[in-house]
Amino acid sequence: MREMGLRVDVFLLVLAVVWAPVLSDLVISKVDRRIDLTSQIARITSTLKVVNEGSSLVSEVLLAFPEKQAKLLAHLTATPTEGKGKAKGSSIGYPVQNVHPKDMPPALTFYSVALPKGLGKGDSFTFDVLAVFTHALKPFPEKVTQADIQLLVFQESAYYLSPYAVKVQTLSVKLPDARIESYTKVENTKNVGSEIKYGPYENLSPLSFSPIVVHFESNQPFAVAEELVREIEISHWGNIQVTEHYKLVHGGAQSKGEFSRLDYQARPHVRGQSAIRRLVAKLPPRAHSVYYRDEIGNVSTSNLWSDSKKTELEIEPRYPMFGGWRTAFTIGYGLPLHEYLFESDGKRVLNISFGCPVNEVVIDTLIVKVVLPEGSRDISVSAPFPLKQGRETKFSHLDLVGRPVVVLEKTNAVPEHNQKFQVYYKFNSLAMLTEPLMLISGFFFLFIAGIVYMHVDMSISKSSPAYLAKLQWDEVQAAIQKIQNIINRCLLIHDKLEASLRDLSRTGDVQACKAARKAADGSLKELSKEMKPLLAFLQSSHQAAQILPKVEELVVKEKDLEERLMVKHSTVVDCYEKKYGGREIESRVASHLQKIAALRQEVDDLLDFIDEI
Repeated sequence: MREMGLRVDVFLLVLAVVWAPVLSDLVISKVDRRIDLTSQIARITSTLKVVNEGSSLVSEVLLAFPEKQAKLLAHLTATPTEGKGKAKGSSIGYPVQNVHPKDMPPALTFYSVALPKGLGKGDSFTFDVLAVFTHALKPFPEKVTQADIQLLVFQESAYYLSPYAVKVQTLSVKLPDARIESYTKVENTKNVGSEIKYGPYENLSPLSFSPIVVHFESNQPFAVAEELVREIEISHWGNIQVTEHYKLVHGGAQSKGEFSRLDYQARPHVRGQSAIRRLVAKLPPRAHSVYYRDEIGNVSTSNLWSDSKKTELEIEPRYPMFGGWRTAFTIGYGLPLHEYLFESDGKRVLNISFGCPVNEVVIDTLIVKVVLPEGSRDISVSAPFPLKQGRETKFSHLDLVGRPVVVLEKTNAVPEHNQKFQVYYKFNSLAMLTEPLMLISGFFFLFIAGIVYMHVDMSISKSSPAYLAKLQWDEVQAAIQKIQNIINRCLLIHDKLEASLRDLSRTGDVQACKAARKAADGSLKELSKEMKPLLAFLQSSHQAAQILPKVEELVVKEKDLEERLMVKHSTVVDCYEKKYGGREIESRVASHLQKIAALRQEVDDLLDFIDEI
């Protein structure tokens, strides 16, 4: 191992000499690295202070990782610094993307952090970088008995690997316990309890590398989900059903020899220190109808705690899981729809967490399936990190064409991926009635057939004058009903215009008021077009002779009311644009108010009169 590290060191040293001049304008004046190895997930937080010592503007900072380490990288973020030892909880971050800079060592993988603003000559900038690695801790020895402790090996570099020169840097490695088998000792190395500190080191050239190995005790269980399939099914009747299928394996040191349940029951913390005894799933608040089962059936060895802020499900498998042991189980629960589904810009938006609710689980393959209601269309997804997307169709009870399913896949998922994502789609609310109507359609058609048979009058011919007159009167009534509906829609638009004036007096937003006026003009014109053929039909029908004058009077009065409202609206907007006071505005519109009230009353009276007829 030492020989391999030496070769890597020499190799990177040669690279530093060859490639160092390329990025010499940017210098890292200080680096503080904190490596957290208290769980199976290795988290490296680096606080970088970069300084531009060149003359050209710098807008990005490159991060370098050895190729082997980059393959284990699960999550990488750059955020504003909050000081040493403080984790960044905000969602604010700087864009990070994989890049392939020219004239850089091919054995390294580079990521670019876009700075919020360019750095000029002499400018400095400080930020935090969080790198999360999975499967970076290797059991050594790889196999242990039931009574043995679990030892892990972690490899890193005492120097911060960077394409830039580093003036000052420090490194601290936090371990779960103070029991350390061995660790690489280089210059300025000290061990304080469960923490190993390296540095400070000064004036390091680009791509400096000094391999270190830490061999330590950790009996933390390695819960690894080889596959997790989360199915989120939306029902517009008020519920979201979440079903999670786990294929779990203990990824720590493999168990060898026989398992003694007697020894385990007598001394579980000695004869099964690193075994997975239980898991805790932090479910969303107000989760209901929670269940936990496996292939055999329901598992009763579980506990649920719930309040207004959280819901916790403690899962205890049927047997303790040692290294290499596997199990499969399912968790299911329901969520209230109104807390996760919203409407925006004419679309429905599902806003829900992506990742796994179980604490500190590494997921090799995470598949999230969002089952939308039948008839959903214009589907799109927004997520805070790259995902592989696909589509499926699921058929359930009483489905005709199937329910669209959005399939999202993420490999190497960690708790940091448990963030909100959004699914946008359009859905006609009337489609909710499809399944209930299908359920009652058989009975409905049976009753309709009986009603039709009982009410058909076979003694009167459909060509008789009385029957034709009745049909014509029915058509007249239908036309009048449509005109009434159009007038009522016009009155609603009038009310919206009045509301826009009230909003104007409260906010002073003239542009919003003008936009409301423009929308109202367009709607009123469309309604006027719909009314013309209806009036023409009534004027041509002798059955409408008695009621036609009242209908025409109603149309004229509504038109007068519309014109008065438009004049009032224009006057008020004009006064606001000219910065007139409230009294001046009231005096200018006073002449219109009385006439508007009278016209509105006349329109309402005519509607009531026609309704009675």
